Amino acid sequence: MSLREQALVIVRQAIVSGEIGPDEIYSASALASRLGVSNSPVREAMLTLVNQGILEPVRNRGFRIVPISEHDLDEIGEMRRMLEVPAVVALIDRARDEDIEALRPVAAEIEAAARTGDVALFLETDRRFHLSLLELGSNTRLVETVAQLRDQTRLYGVSTLAEQGILQQTAPEHFQLLDAVLARDPARAEAVMTRHLDHIRGEWAG
Repeated sequence: MSLREQALVIVRQAIVSGEIGPDEIYSASALASRLGVSNSPVREAMLTLVNQGILEPVRNRGFRIVPISEHDLDEIGEMRRMLEVPAVVALIDRARDEDIEALRPVAAEIEAAARTGDVALFLETDRRFHLSLLELGSNTRLVETVAQLRDQTRLYGVSTLAEQGILQQTAPEHFQLLDAVLARDPARAEAVMTRHLDHIRGEWAG
């Protein structure tokens, strides 16, 4: 990845995990120093997030997170269920076994990150897993929309959940999802995906 893309990953993770809070104003230089990366790519990443509606500029001061309410999170959760559940079920007729199996090592990375409590790695691999899975359906607009919805989610309690071992309980669902699609079982795939998304709105962002 380019430096801008790397910075975007770091800033996005910090926002989603709650490391960057909603009540502060951040300059690109201060945030770069805090995250341990250089200024220029961080500023480019923050401008990208402004265009996505996740950050907003504050004149002569920096950037702040666009506020998000419980109602907003409910809407995001509802939209993700409407998009991702049927999209995963549709893979039963579209995805090849070898392409599905190729995601098993990513699911293993998620499980390892959950086991060690590495929240940043967990979020990065979880995002990569789900977007890569959806990409097997060859609908670029759907993948882009889901990516934006994921970025708008706020998981302020995810670090605490990692300490409590909750992430370890949900990590195996990625393997269960792959198994359901490989078994060509639509009811099972729908149930696993729905349960997985319910964790995000219930336990993670609740």
